[in-house]
Amino acid sequence: MKMKRVELFLEHFMFGSRWLLVPFYIGLIASIALLLVKFAKAFMALLPVIFNGDGGAALLGILTLVDITLVANLLLIIIFAGYENFVSKIDTGDNEDRPDWMGHVGFSDLKLKLIGSIVAISGIELLKYFINVKEVLAEPNGNYQLAWLVGIHFTLVVSGVMFALMDKIAASSHTSKAK
Repeated sequence: MKMKRVELFLEHFMFGSRWLLVPFYIGLIASIALLLVKFAKAFMALLPVIFNGDGGAALLGILTLVDITLVANLLLIIIFAGYENFVSKIDTGDNEDRPDWMGHVGFSDLKLKLIGSIVAISGIELLKYFINVKEVLAEPNGNYQLAWLVGIHFTLVVSGVMFALMDKIAASSHTSKAK
C-alpha cells in the first residue's frame, strides 16, 4: 500500500514536470519578437533598394523577408504544437481565428513540418546564391562554397524524404497491427 502511494506521487511529480517546458516556449515567443525587429530592419533597408537599386538586389531583399517570415512561422508551429503535445491543450474557446491545424499536429507531423520548413529556408538561401552566381563564382573558392550549399540542401531534402518514409512505414505498421 505504501509503495502504491510512492508510485502515485512519482507519477504525479513526473506528469507535473512538463510545466518546466513553459519557459522554453516563452523564450521562443521572445525570439519571434526579435525576428520582428530583424524583419523591420530588413524591410527598411529594402525600401531604397526597391526604388533606386537593381532588380537582383531587390529580389535578394525580398527573399530575405520571406526567409525571416518562414522562420517565424516555423517557431509558431513549434510553440503551439510543442505546448499542446507536451504541456497542455490551448483553450481558445470558440475563437474563429484558431488555425485548423492546432490540436491536430502530433509529434510526427511536427517533425515533418520542421524538416519541410528547414528545406524551404535552405532553398531560399540557395536561391539567393544563384541570383548572384557570377559574383559567387568569381570569389576564391566560390565553386566550393556553392557546392557545399547545394550538398547541404540536397542532404536536407533527402533527410526530409527519409523522415516522411519512416513515418509512413511506422503508420502502416500501426495500422496493420490494429487489424
